[in-house]
Amino acid sequence: MNILGIETSCDETAAAVVCDANVASERVRSNIVFSQISEHIEYGGVVPEIAARAHLHYIRPTIERALTEAGITLAEIDAIAVTSGPGLIGGVLVGVMAAKAMAMAHKKPFLGINHLEGHALTVRLTHDTPFPYLLLLVSGGHCQFVAVEGLSRYTVFGRTLDDAAGEAFDKVAKMMDAGYPGGPAVERLALTGRAEQYALTRPLIGRKGCDFSFSGLKTSVRTLLQKGIVITDQDKADLAASFQKVVGDHIVDRTKNALTCVDERYQHLVVAGGVAANNYLRGRLNELAMEKGRTFVAPPMELCTDNAAMIAWAGLERFKAGLVSDLNISPRPRWPLEALAG
Repeated sequence: MNILGIETSCDETAAAVVCDANVASERVRSNIVFSQISEHIEYGGVVPEIAARAHLHYIRPTIERALTEAGITLAEIDAIAVTSGPGLIGGVLVGVMAAKAMAMAHKKPFLGINHLEGHALTVRLTHDTPFPYLLLLVSGGHCQFVAVEGLSRYTVFGRTLDDAAGEAFDKVAKMMDAGYPGGPAVERLALTGRAEQYALTRPLIGRKGCDFSFSGLKTSVRTLLQKGIVITDQDKADLAASFQKVVGDHIVDRTKNALTCVDERYQHLVVAGGVAANNYLRGRLNELAMEKGRTFVAPPMELCTDNAAMIAWAGLERFKAGLVSDLNISPRPRWPLEALAG
């Protein structure tokens, strides 16, 4: 079985072909991602209108390349899966309309996929991770703990109270003029920094619950920069390392609490989303999992950030379960995971 996946929820135009091979390493037949970094770099962040126009320009050649690299024609595709939300509505609309047009023209089953479910199921594509598992979904727009009980069976029991972790990385990078995209830029800068050099706000450390908060930490960085004491390249590296360490401390503290909220069936601690590509944070979470007797699982780096392979895989799982979408499905800027249960 071969599924074509399309992803256009933010600033990557992506298409992929995924199959249901028994061996995980053979499932991704192609995974094409066209990044729009060059279109947005001068603004220091994603401009929705520019992103939507870029998707319009690149979506057809991206899909064609995905099919070519997979060595398959559209006629041989069993179903078409596309991100239908949440995301920047202009971009989501481009992907959905392209997928609907192909599904109608070629009489293929259509699968409208929740972008967050794509992230949530990626470890089943790459590691065959069994249900249930505890998911830390951490990206530019989301930061939440999810009990993944099964397909369409998600319970969110901790989320950010303000900024998402990825958003905080991006904003701190912009304040420090560290480069774009912000997450990788801060991580690179932190490699040569001294993490104990600056005392920053440590949100919610030691408190009960599983919610996150990054706004105060971001403000703490801004205050230091406004004082004019971060001058040299080493100062910037130290501030980046200090910021990244506090983010790590905060996430580990929250994850410890989250692990007490699930029973012994949840033997896997899974991290997914764009921030899951941060090596420092992966290392901290792996250490915590070992300390708590859990197995830590994270997708390969290229499948942490937005991609179409995860959308195709979520489509494959839903298709096998008979959960085909109606062509009348509407693109959604917001679509919480819990809503899938309905």
